[in-house]
Amino acid sequence: MSTATEYDLTWLRGARVLVTGGRVSGQATIEPLVELGATVTVADSTLEFASRCAELGADTVTVESIESDPESIRTFELVVTSPGFRPDSPILAAAAGHGIPIWGDVEFSWRVDHSGLYGPPRTWLVVTGTNGKTTTTSMLASILDAAGVSGRACGNIGLPVLAALRETAPRVDYLAVELSSFQLHWAPSVRPAAGVVLNVAEDHLDWHGGMAAYAQAKAGALSGEIAVVGLDDETATELGRRSPADRVVGFRLGVPASGEFGVEDGALIDNAFGDRLRLADAASIDPAGPAGVMDALAAAALARAAGFGVDAVRAGLAAHRVGPHRGAVVGTVGAVVYIDDSKATNPHAARPSILAHDDVVWVAGGLLKGASVDDLVVDVRARLSGAVLIGRDAGQIDEALARHAPDVRVVRVITEDDAVVSVNDVRDSRSVRLAADASSDEVMDAVIREAVGLATAGSAVVLAPAAASFDQFESYGHRGDCFASAVARLAADVSNAPNETGIS
Repeated sequence: MSTATEYDLTWLRGARVLVTGGRVSGQATIEPLVELGATVTVADSTLEFASRCAELGADTVTVESIESDPESIRTFELVVTSPGFRPDSPILAAAAGHGIPIWGDVEFSWRVDHSGLYGPPRTWLVVTGTNGKTTTTSMLASILDAAGVSGRACGNIGLPVLAALRETAPRVDYLAVELSSFQLHWAPSVRPAAGVVLNVAEDHLDWHGGMAAYAQAKAGALSGEIAVVGLDDETATELGRRSPADRVVGFRLGVPASGEFGVEDGALIDNAFGDRLRLADAASIDPAGPAGVMDALAAAALARAAGFGVDAVRAGLAAHRVGPHRGAVVGTVGAVVYIDDSKATNPHAARPSILAHDDVVWVAGGLLKGASVDDLVVDVRARLSGAVLIGRDAGQIDEALARHAPDVRVVRVITEDDAVVSVNDVRDSRSVRLAADASSDEVMDAVIREAVGLATAGSAVVLAPAAASFDQFESYGHRGDCFASAVARLAADVSNAPNETGIS
């Protein structure tokens, strides 16, 4: 049990603090730091957030100005970093070299919460994993609502933890905290009441420098009182074995043994905090399918670990509805359905979305972040009738398809910038070239036109990119919105000229 004395922050009064990153998470740290008496400077790649930071009480400088004068970092007594900054970034490397403490925004949030600045500490329930974090966190928040307690979903899901801590009407008592591997790397003090590692697959290897470091970051969620792990995932299971938690609880798609959650006779079962207690019908879970059921089991395990009853779990899962860009049907044109799973930003996440359909035209590509798609292509190749590839790393996906699924028809939609950085084609894939300054909508319109040419009656055109979006889109949400808009434009064109789509 931590105490306010253990996390005393009075030393920050009069201290100079550098916040790296001036966007949402960085801005959220400013007011608490000012309230603690610190003098705050925000460093960002641009000064476009300067006016907002000034309103909150902070000065603003460019990252470049500090990197060009590394000795200037010595004027600060603490660095609070946004999660996107890698440990080897010059500004953080300079701070570490001078022995200046570096806290992530979540580390700072934990310390603020346990310092007593905003009253007694909250109950933290932490969710991480390569895939399913947001859905699991949303399900957990729905259970908290059903239980009638004051709870908030926060962290990587959008609302900064500090913003949740500052809420007073009403005060938030339970935090459903989604944390990325970046956030966990920079938050070594976090010890949640319960935390889950859903799964661990290749992702963000460029940031962490390898799979071992990535998995170790995820393990931070299991450092509290109760650790919950996905037993159908080998790495998550191993992290559970090494967890320092007082108790480790597992969940699986199969029949649960003692101390586990699982599925039996078509129902979600708690065999850890009760004797084979029935929680919900598997068929009622939204989103449908094995991935949704696994997320529901994880959310239920966290809720039960926190002491919530079966009725709250059952009601919360029944009330939950999947968010956008997570396998949503955005249109049906002719006999072809269009699926937006833009949230599938790595190969592991794309797999269930593709396997949910018998005949798939796969829309994929973007930034692979060091991940390989070979295993994914092997797993899904029997379902693929075509692929439309976009983004900087389209060539790598094309290569994997050529190696493992050579009969799949492939079209690459290439902007001139992509043509420069993509690897050489390894087969005679067809390419559609757009201008380097083509808009996101123009890119996605071209994607849909090509997908129509590959689809047949009964096909599903599935946007499951297996890659990040930032090379061509503002976010995975923006990418999904562009996809949905392009489908809507196709539907409008078909209604005016139904015989021009190539599908009868």
